[in-house]
Amino acid sequence: MNNDLPEHICEERVFERLYKSLGQDLHNFLYYKFGSQINVDDKAQEAFIKLWDNCKTVNFSKAKSFLFTVANNLVLNELKHQKVVLKHQQESPKKYTYETPEFILEKEQFAERYQKVLESLSEEQRVAFLLSKVEGKTHKEIAEMLNVTQKVVEYRIYSAFSVLKEKLEAFRKK
Repeated sequence: MNNDLPEHICEERVFERLYKSLGQDLHNFLYYKFGSQINVDDKAQEAFIKLWDNCKTVNFSKAKSFLFTVANNLVLNELKHQKVVLKHQQESPKKYTYETPEFILEKEQFAERYQKVLESLSEEQRVAFLLSKVEGKTHKEIAEMLNVTQKVVEYRIYSAFSVLKEKLEAFRKK
């Protein structure tokens, strides 16, 4: 490399020359240091991407140091992440709840009753209601999907609410 002229890493030919001269060394460095715990090819590529993203701020003389430091940090971050994932996999979920058995039973009964009431609705009511309340669609979007007017959609949702309110009245807390 010619030391007489300052070289800019952002020039494609200079970056390509850096990649060809340092790519294998970077791969070997990561492999020798961390083994096959992670995919060192990916981390080496990420380091070159970061070099390209920062090509305006990194001097040519500091490119090798930048690459090796960034690649090393990427691998260390990946290993830390793997430790956190492993730790959470080993933790067992809590096996207790503050819900009383009566509450759990009521909740199950309500879910069953709610499902039956939904099934008893007409198809038009059920579709409009579920699109609105489960999918979060607007009345206008539902009207376009079903090829009806917005007022028809509003009526179907309102009538579905009326049926649900009437048939689920027994579960209402006073």
